[in-house]
Amino acid sequence: MKVLLAEALGLCFGVREALEVARRIERPTEITVRGELAHNPLVNRELVGRGFVVVAERDEVATPGVLVTAHGTSDRERVKLMMAGNRVIDTTCPLVRRAHDAAVGLQREGFHVLVIGQRNHVEVRGFIEDLESFDVLESSRDVRQWEQGKLGIITQTTCPERDAMAIVERVRRMNAESEIRFVDTICQPTRDRQAALEKLLDEVDVLVVVGGRNSNNTRRLVRRALVRGVPSVHVEDVGELEESLFWPGMVVGLTAGTSTLPETIAAVKGKLEKFEIRNSKFEANSNIQMIETSLQCE
Repeated sequence: MKVLLAEALGLCFGVREALEVARRIERPTEITVRGELAHNPLVNRELVGRGFVVVAERDEVATPGVLVTAHGTSDRERVKLMMAGNRVIDTTCPLVRRAHDAAVGLQREGFHVLVIGQRNHVEVRGFIEDLESFDVLESSRDVRQWEQGKLGIITQTTCPERDAMAIVERVRRMNAESEIRFVDTICQPTRDRQAALEKLLDEVDVLVVVGGRNSNNTRRLVRRALVRGVPSVHVEDVGELEESLFWPGMVVGLTAGTSTLPETIAAVKGKLEKFEIRNSKFEANSNIQMIETSLQCE
């Protein structure tokens, strides 16, 4: 069995820097992390193990300090935390900050802001909490004709470029009389991983994607592979790999979301390379198809 790594995969610089900041904190028991520093259960377990107080995104802060995650938060929420006397440690990814500033800038210039992304994602909530006039577009089905004559568009940083541009074009077609300004805020690490995936899918029989199940960009890697007709196995860590899903001579592609640690990727790659295949090709292929079907029904 041959294992091929995507040319770009795993931890992006924004998550890596946020994790480095958290690891340098000397008294973690005095710091509350609201939400997930990264959408990765291994990272979250590490923080809890060090003594950080990890709560839901809008839970009360019962420590002197609070850490804003790489996904960011609204300026309104950041000010609220500071006014309450909290020491705020801000690990917002610079590219998320850039997208937030673009949204606020468009509003300042009189645009009704359209945010392409997941309505309930923490990053998107951080954008829209500072906006007075906005709509969130999760798909082309959300596009309509708006009464406002000026429409400004930004994207969640982890949106697939193909999906985002399809929505932008539909907005343009349905609002041909409006002034439309599109600020492309998809982050480069997302572009790199999606481009590397497209190349990898041409060369493999099956794809293994490593990353948190609540990671938007990880799930999109899985779904893109399925659209391309390549069976995909999504695991959070090496312990979830099942030997029965692979057979001798198979070419396995390996990629990972932007919150996935390099040591996790290395462990998965190592285990794949050591598998002793016992099942027949037919049996293994049947198991993979079942996984593919379940993923399509998410």
